[in-house]
Formats: sequence, C-alpha cells, structure tokens
Amino acid sequence: MARRDDDFVAFVDARSVALLRTARLLCAGDLHAAEDLVQTALEKAYVAWPRIKRREAQEAYVRSIMTRSAIDRTRRRQRRGEVVTDDVPETPVVHAGPEERDEVWALLASLSPRQRAVLVLRYYEDQSEAQIAEALGCSAGTVKAHASRGVALMRELLASSTGPIR
Repeated sequence: MARRDDDFVAFVDARSVALLRTARLLCAGDLHAAEDLVQTALEKAYVAWPRIKRREAQEAYVRSIMTRSAIDRTRRRQRRGEVVTDDVPETPVVHAGPEERDEVWALLASLSPRQRAVLVLRYYEDQSEAQIAEALGCSAGTVKAHASRGVALMRELLASSTGPIR
C-alpha cells in the first residue's frame, strides 16, 4: 500500500501543473472548475492506480478521465438547462399577506388529499419527486401527474374566482 501511495504522490507532484493546464482548457478557462476536474480525476485514478502497469500510461489514463468527466459535466448542465453566468440574478422575495395566504389555503383545500400532499411536499417542503414518491408510496410519474393536475386545478379555480390570473 505504501508503494502505491508513494508512486501516486510522485506522479501528482510531477504532473499536477500540466494536468491543471489541460483541465483549465477543458473547462473554458474556469480555474475553479478545472481544479475540481483535476481533483475528481485524481480521485478516480487513485482507486485504479494498481491496475496501471506501465508508467507511460499513467498520465494518459488520468487525462482520459478528465476529458470524459468534462464532457459528462457539460452534458449534465445542458440537460438541466443550466446557464453559467458571472452574475447571480436577484430574485425578489414577495411575502404573501393574510388575504393571499387564506386564498392559497382555500385553493389547497379544494384539491384531493394526494394532490394537496404532493403540492405541499414539493413547493412548501421543497422535496424532490423521488422523495415525495417514497413518502407517498407511489411512482415518480404519479407524483408528476398529481402535481400537474393540482396546479392546473388551482389555476382554474383562481381564474374563475378572481378573473385573470395575476
């Protein structure tokens, strides 16, 4: 075990600057993301270190981990629709007054118990669909259906009681 650690530490000492330079290019110049990428790659490489027989293959192995991780990170960001920005947008916090709270309670009371439970857990408790599904003993698809129908019904009731939705 000590031999593996010594070899790995020597590799990191010798090649970390070059790996960081490559990672920074893979991360479009973002130093923090590059450091995270190198760290992730070195963690994965450390686990596999005993299986890398040839010394000349070590750096190629780590670089390939970095490249795959950078591509995966970009794909995940694109799937979620995440937009990277330097400025955090300010989101106004609007506190509901007593009238709005009473109206929400009345709308929630008009829903079925399952729809109400899903909406409360999702939007008030900020739980994920998987967490709600586990809590209610149903599938994530059922949670999505209850949430969609519940919100649609609340919108419909709100529109019919007050005119156009605010």
